[in-house]
Amino acid sequence: MNLKSTNVVWHDGKVAQAQRAAVTGSTGCVVWLTGLSGCGKSTIAMQLEQRLISRGRAAYVLDGDNLRHGLNGDLGFTAADRTENIRRAGEAAKLFSDAGLIVICSFISPFAADRAAVRGKLADKFVEVFVDAPLEVCTARDPKGLYKKAREAQAQGRPMLMTGMDQAYEVPRNPEVHLHTDRQGVQECVEAIEAFLSGRNIFTSGNP
Repeated sequence: MNLKSTNVVWHDGKVAQAQRAAVTGSTGCVVWLTGLSGCGKSTIAMQLEQRLISRGRAAYVLDGDNLRHGLNGDLGFTAADRTENIRRAGEAAKLFSDAGLIVICSFISPFAADRAAVRGKLADKFVEVFVDAPLEVCTARDPKGLYKKAREAQAQGRPMLMTGMDQAYEVPRNPEVHLHTDRQGVQECVEAIEAFLSGRNIFTSGNP
């Protein structure tokens, strides 16, 4: 059983957001990429990070697989574990964004309620990006071989808890940015996200 400590107090810092923004080149936000495995989230996230850094913006990718190597290494892929995975990721992203970074999160994050909970912590600093690709396109790409493993497991009567197959993916209803990677290239997707951030006045210095 998890016991929550009652002996903790939040300590406010002495550095104003404007001071951090002057250093990082942005007011800080969380760009949350959600979509099926194989839709292109990680590729877009890494390219977006590279582009922002090259333009003098402090940016960092929080990748779902990477967090499962450490912070979330104790979690599996049940519905409850997926919810906890996103809760922890959202808390980490909130701290990074408060530091003035553009935090690019790449998580399947299949449940709308979990994404809404993260949005609730961040308000207008949360930018949901639906990286949309049909399941048949994702299964054809299958960069990690997960769909192949899931099909083999299903054939043997063993569920693998694979989103899009034996676990549902709840499609975002009103994402800030909706990408279609079956017909949009990586560069076009990155430019679409950057254009949205510029319109949201996230950037405070350097090139637009």
